[in-house]
Amino acid sequence: MSDFSAFQVRRTDDGFERDVVRRSVTDLPDGDVLIDVRYSSLNYKDALSATGNPGVTRNFPHTPGIDASGVVVESSDPAFAPGQSVVVIGFDLGMGTAGGFAERIRVPAGWVVALPDGLTLRSAMVLGTAGFTAALCVDKLLAAGLAPGQGPVLVTGATGGVGSVAVRLLAQLGYEVVAASGKAEQHAYLKALGATSIVDRDGARFGIDKPMLKETYAGVVDTVGGDTLVTGLKTLRYGGSLAACGLVESPAIHATVLPFILRHVNLLGIDSVQLPLTEKERIWNRLAGEWSLDLEQTVTELQLDDLDAAIDRILGGNMVGRGLVMVQGE
Repeated sequence: MSDFSAFQVRRTDDGFERDVVRRSVTDLPDGDVLIDVRYSSLNYKDALSATGNPGVTRNFPHTPGIDASGVVVESSDPAFAPGQSVVVIGFDLGMGTAGGFAERIRVPAGWVVALPDGLTLRSAMVLGTAGFTAALCVDKLLAAGLAPGQGPVLVTGATGGVGSVAVRLLAQLGYEVVAASGKAEQHAYLKALGATSIVDRDGARFGIDKPMLKETYAGVVDTVGGDTLVTGLKTLRYGGSLAACGLVESPAIHATVLPFILRHVNLLGIDSVQLPLTEKERIWNRLAGEWSLDLEQTVTELQLDDLDAAIDRILGGNMVGRGLVMVQGE
């Protein structure tokens, strides 16, 4: 297959246009591994890329898609062989490098992870960057000492991709999960994922004018940033930790040092993009084994032709769970 279909974003005099086009393998950037993409997933960062956010993508035309799973077509690196199933997330994929919303990608070998036993190409992209990030948040909270029985764990932005997986994983590991969401119609969805209780979005950012709040949560997975993150810090129990991985509310936080110096709390930064490959392999192996999850109830299947409308939905806060992009299927 020298020609392939790709979702492309182009800059115009009036802004940006998006549609599916035919491309040639010769158009792809240099790299060690050519991959036949079977699945991708839709993430908030993909939507930013598709609307010209300069912090994500600067050069157009461009194919977004920070996630891809597929089969190696050819490789100049002996670590990967034709026919091998692999996963690529993060690094520059879908940002400055043509991404997974296409039937073919070509990337450096240092971006590629062999698909672990226990995952399929589909299940890897049901997780995607969002699910991987949720697992990374939980992994870092556990390393900081979080254990079941210490108290409830708050997940903000709980109906989103990261939030949905975090709720499911924490509940499966035996934690009491409090889900924060502004979508009242999705309470049954969150309960089905394992949330024991639900707070309104505004309830997760109350008391922003107060330096400290009542000790409530043993841990927090915050996917939104801004005042919600600050409120989470103020409501941590002594020695608790908050894992921060998002900025959909705001990248700015206006806080005091009081939670840190009076309650001994931790603010844990989470990045899945430049995470070393050995760490990516470790988290993927946990998700393939001890942290295996049934997430089908979170999935909305999308074709390449569906992405234009889906991007508008995710930017408007109207996507629930995971958007699985059926690039070619298996």
